Amino acid sequence: MSREKLEQFQFELLKEELLFSYENSPYYRTAFDEAGVDPRKVRGLEDIMNFPFTNKKVERDRQLAVPDLGDMVAVPEDEIVFVSASSGSTGTPTLSPFTRQDFEEWQDAEARLFWSVGMRPGDRYCHALNFTLFVGGPDVIGAQKVGALCIWAGTIPSERLLFILKEFKPTITWTTPSYAWYLGETAIKEGIDPAKDLAINKIIVAGEPGGSIKSTRDAIENLWDAKLYDFYGLSDIFGANAGMCTERDGLHLTEDHHLIEVLDPDTLEPVAEGERGEMVLTTLKKRARPMIRFRTSDIVTVNKEKCSCGRTHARINIHGRIDDMLIITGVNVFPSDIEKVVRDMPELTGEYQIVVYREKHLDRFNVEVEKKESIDLKDEDLVETVRTKIKSLLGVSPRIKILKENTLERATHKAKRVIDKREKVWSE
Repeated sequence: MSREKLEQFQFELLKEELLFSYENSPYYRTAFDEAGVDPRKVRGLEDIMNFPFTNKKVERDRQLAVPDLGDMVAVPEDEIVFVSASSGSTGTPTLSPFTRQDFEEWQDAEARLFWSVGMRPGDRYCHALNFTLFVGGPDVIGAQKVGALCIWAGTIPSERLLFILKEFKPTITWTTPSYAWYLGETAIKEGIDPAKDLAINKIIVAGEPGGSIKSTRDAIENLWDAKLYDFYGLSDIFGANAGMCTERDGLHLTEDHHLIEVLDPDTLEPVAEGERGEMVLTTLKKRARPMIRFRTSDIVTVNKEKCSCGRTHARINIHGRIDDMLIITGVNVFPSDIEKVVRDMPELTGEYQIVVYREKHLDRFNVEVEKKESIDLKDEDLVETVRTKIKSLLGVSPRIKILKENTLERATHKAKRVIDKREKVWSE
């Protein structure tokens, strides 16, 4: 579809989405009224700029104000058939609801993304993403829509996953960049050569930086002798809503489902095509919980030229983030998550520092905390307690370093909680 026809199609969907949100969501009715905007008076795609933003904080606050799904929801609960969840900086999971129509259209989009990387009915696909409330879990259904033989592996022990890869010979798998590297190295330790003993020829990655970074991509491809494709998604809206095609020149956004804006994060004005800015997404078909002008905090560039693969949907490249969120082995980690644990432990002073580093293509982090002088407890016992509490909240287990009281520098203004020692974390 030409850009002109695509944008006209988006405009018709946008008008319907805005009106639906206004008429059915208590939150959006109030927000639109307060902003003085009327969805019935929208005359072009550019009018979206008159509407108020949403973000993770709004999403979380509305859910806490009106449990359990919040008042952004635009349908009765009996029309909701699925929810995913992600942990927020309060430790309270933010739920993402889907109607039956939402779910079916989402998996149709996943099927298109799988087809774009070259998946065909003759492929065997091993889905190695978490099924526990994670929005990427159901995306295996998209592969089934393509017609591939699907193996619902999930996040199982590496040895078990390697057994599946060896015995059932899947040709495609999907995981995080760091785990793709780790699994390949584990295979070698087990006497399995990923390039020769396994049938994987395509690896899809998502959930953390790496898939669009040439050095990381090359290392994983050389280890597996397989092509690597990067996908992008966010639990607040979809599973994957952008992904590489066989040309691997940016990630095609599903523009029939999402309207993209790229804005200067300071002025919130549009930047020129090809310039870096914050990606803001508006859903065009979502019914359970529309997301209007959702600030993703991801810094991107967008290319709306026709791809050499023939597709005309815009391509994005992700260059970093404007907030303090870290992505470790596919898990979103906010310093405030760590703070919640540290401040709740009477054995600690409440001061902490996070040190992020890369070890053999895996992102790791240490948490440094101070033990109160009055506490008579062995450091090794305290280490285990802190680690267990953080893992219980986040699902990832950092290395813990116990310091003496008053070791960490005290800040008079905003404390610097994260020391990032990684290089080339995002695409260039």
